[in-house]
Amino acid sequence: MKRSSIILLVLIAVAIGVIVSLVGDFSTYETFASAARHPDKEYRVIGVLDKSLPQVYDPQKDPNYFSFYVKDKAGNIRKVVYTGSRPTDFERSEQIVLTGHMQDSVFACSQILMKCPSKYKNDQVAIGRMPQTSSSQSQ
Repeated sequence: MKRSSIILLVLIAVAIGVIVSLVGDFSTYETFASAARHPDKEYRVIGVLDKSLPQVYDPQKDPNYFSFYVKDKAGNIRKVVYTGSRPTDFERSEQIVLTGHMQDSVFACSQILMKCPSKYKNDQVAIGRMPQTSSSQSQ
């Protein structure tokens, strides 16, 4: 075998190894219950903000402490503590994706991704012919 062929095969093997390791890092969305089973591992939990329970954020006291409650896709409600400032339009989010781990019964969050409602959701555009009125039909 030529030396260039051996080098090419080694590079292909390394590339396949890198791709396999990256695919292994992609995680699915979990629930708080599954995150509680392995508190040392980081999980992504998807849920909705529970607006009936309090949110705590006081930037004068501690600008890097924000706590709130989230209901996950299984219906479990847990307190979430985020070490960062409160995101803009947080209450308007439709879904929240939290990255973090469980500490006792609290989810310690390191990253928040929000799915906000579309700004075009309430804008309705009529497409097609306008209906004729009775005054325009009589002419």
